Amino acid sequence: MSVIDANLKAAHPERCSSVLVTGAASRIGRSIAIGMHADGANVAVHYNKSDAEARDLVLDMNRRRAGSAVSIQADLRGGECERIIDQVVDFFGGLDVLVNNASVFLKDGESFSDSLSEENYRVNFLAPYFLSKSAVSSLVLSSGCIVNIADINGDYPLEGYSLYSASKAALLNLTRSMAAEFSPFVRVNAVSPGAICWPVNSSALSEVQRKNIIGHSLLKREGSPWDVYKAVRYLAFDAPYVTGSVINVDGGRMARM
Repeated sequence: MSVIDANLKAAHPERCSSVLVTGAASRIGRSIAIGMHADGANVAVHYNKSDAEARDLVLDMNRRRAGSAVSIQADLRGGECERIIDQVVDFFGGLDVLVNNASVFLKDGESFSDSLSEENYRVNFLAPYFLSKSAVSSLVLSSGCIVNIADINGDYPLEGYSLYSASKAALLNLTRSMAAEFSPFVRVNAVSPGAICWPVNSSALSEVQRKNIIGHSLLKREGSPWDVYKAVRYLAFDAPYVTGSVINVDGGRMARM
């Protein structure tokens, strides 16, 4: 029996754990979803536009364990947070872990743009806030937790990405605020990745920027999405006395700042 299975069987012998991962169709979110499922959890895979990827992921999970996964489509800019949580609770009968992973990585424009600012904040900050507020009553019932996927650039802004960096700084602050607000019933923590997955758009960061980022880490290499998953798993299931904390998964880059 895995650690996740053992912990949750003791707390909820009548059902398996249920986990919602936003932005779970690809990249870091996909690894978190796959890891949680492999460790015995039921997983709700939220996605926006990656329909084929989400569908294939859920089909594979359900082949391995029938009824253990569901996909939920929603544009997090559109204020559908309550509907997302309701669907997860209806499907699995409850919610144990909310992983706020969905994010946009948008470069600052040459001129001020209301739409650019709004998208960064709606997806990276406001969506985690409203999802968490919508989920808290269910999480109280399960003594559950929230894990926010932030970014070390929330502490040390990335040049050319002021709005993005500020939105992640807001998420880090929100993590601590919600930890206090939801205590003592729901734990809230965050994971701040460093150089884990480069942006899909290869021009978003230049080769010089990438080498500089790696060069400023102690381990001098990129990390893996599975490194992030292991930190999420620890905070979700193996850290009952940890709340309001942030784990940096950055190869020691923050130690050099």
